[in-house]
Amino acid sequence: MLVVLAPLTRQRSYGNVPQPHYILYYSQRTTKGGLLIAEATGVSDTAQGYPDTPGIRTKEQVEAWKPIIDAVHAKGGVFFCQIWHVGRVSNQGFQPNGQTPVSSSKRPLTPQIQSNGFGVVDFTPPRWLRIEEIPQIFNDFRLTARNAIEAGFDGVEIHGAHGYLTDQFMKDQVNDRTDQYGGSLENRYYMQSGDSNPKALGLYMVESLNKYKILYCHMVEPRMKTVGEKCESPHSLVPMRKAFKGNFFVASGYDREDGNKAIVENHANLVAYGRRFLANPDLPKRFKLNAPLNKYNRDTFYISDPVLGYVDYPFLEDIALVFKEESEK
Repeated sequence: MLVVLAPLTRQRSYGNVPQPHYILYYSQRTTKGGLLIAEATGVSDTAQGYPDTPGIRTKEQVEAWKPIIDAVHAKGGVFFCQIWHVGRVSNQGFQPNGQTPVSSSKRPLTPQIQSNGFGVVDFTPPRWLRIEEIPQIFNDFRLTARNAIEAGFDGVEIHGAHGYLTDQFMKDQVNDRTDQYGGSLENRYYMQSGDSNPKALGLYMVESLNKYKILYCHMVEPRMKTVGEKCESPHSLVPMRKAFKGNFFVASGYDREDGNKAIVENHANLVAYGRRFLANPDLPKRFKLNAPLNKYNRDTFYISDPVLGYVDYPFLEDIALVFKEESEK
């Protein structure tokens, strides 16, 4: 089975600049020929919705990424950068000069329970992006993609899901525009968070991507109802898989067994792993040996500590050494 590191927001880029501890984090998870997708990286100063997430729009940010990328390449890894704009999933505290976040419409996002189950995240009601502003959003993505390649990344993934700006234009339950960026599937797709007909939307999207010779399409299987509550929908992405002509990646809580099954049954070319890869830096080796896995600690997913829950998960060799030392006492 081919294992991919899924893009994982970790909130450890102080001041939105990637830090030296990224070098260890990503190199720990690199194997020769393996693909890693870096965490979502902002395309502009209005793109932020969470603390300490990285950017790649300034010279300082580009230079900060270079040694991280070099470390991955030194171990034979392939490294892509995921870029995003959160749109309305933000508040004025993250916006330049305290301005209002932007979106496809003025529809507000309801407050949400934090991913760790404690506290509530409030979002500032967004303002409607004017038609003349939208080309600048396109340009921000274009320039950021160029910066990523300049920094040394091997490719770029555009985050088009999970209710962020691209998704806010795609979904008709958010996008109520009546101009050329709203209404029909075709209009909403020009920009790219439930939709009234998600299957039709998904098929239209992947079929449209074919003409651009996109390297891969990375989709998330709807396999979780709430945080930690898994559900099964094994065939939901099959129509998209059949429609897309390139490489097809899937993600969302896969383990070794169902990841292998997805490949064997041709539901995907590659499977991306997030939480399991986060907690097991040597995940490909563990899968190969069918070795036990470290359990992840959700409480440390989004803290600012450069070590705790970040680079301190043990490798299989570390566990074996501890076990040997304990047995010899």
